[in-house]
Amino acid sequence: MNKIWTLFALTLLVVGCGEKKEEKKDDGFEMSRTKKEAPAAQATDGVPVDLSNKGVGPVTEVSFPAEIDAELAAQGEAKFNTICTACHQAEQRMIGPALKGVYERRSPEWVMNMILNPDGMLKEDPIAQALLKEYNNAIMLNQNLTQEEARAVAEYLRTL
Repeated sequence: MNKIWTLFALTLLVVGCGEKKEEKKDDGFEMSRTKKEAPAAQATDGVPVDLSNKGVGPVTEVSFPAEIDAELAAQGEAKFNTICTACHQAEQRMIGPALKGVYERRSPEWVMNMILNPDGMLKEDPIAQALLKEYNNAIMLNQNLTQEEARAVAEYLRTL
């Protein structure tokens, strides 16, 4: 008799769990780990837009010429595709933020210092710390780029 009750209870448990999963499918339940980044003007992630913050690191002054240097941008794109795309895309939020329009939210100096000195930025820069929290404490790794390589990546980001 105990075996019958045990079998009956197991059957109810399996049927009950199966129905809940089926209900989620019928409701169109879907989970996506990526989402489109909101445009800078409509940012709702709680991370402030600050174009005056130059960040913490070796770069204190960057001046972009009016026209994009296509050769430098191509070098930056190659470097970006090699080391950055695991965490960043142009228009989609991933492990790190989408980078299209980054210069509408951050100064060129801040961007280059984040590329060159992510450890120092995460320790001392309030925006980098806010981004760390926003992106589930996913730490940007130091890729040990030279200033020239970082400048090429910065130029490529202008093309996005």
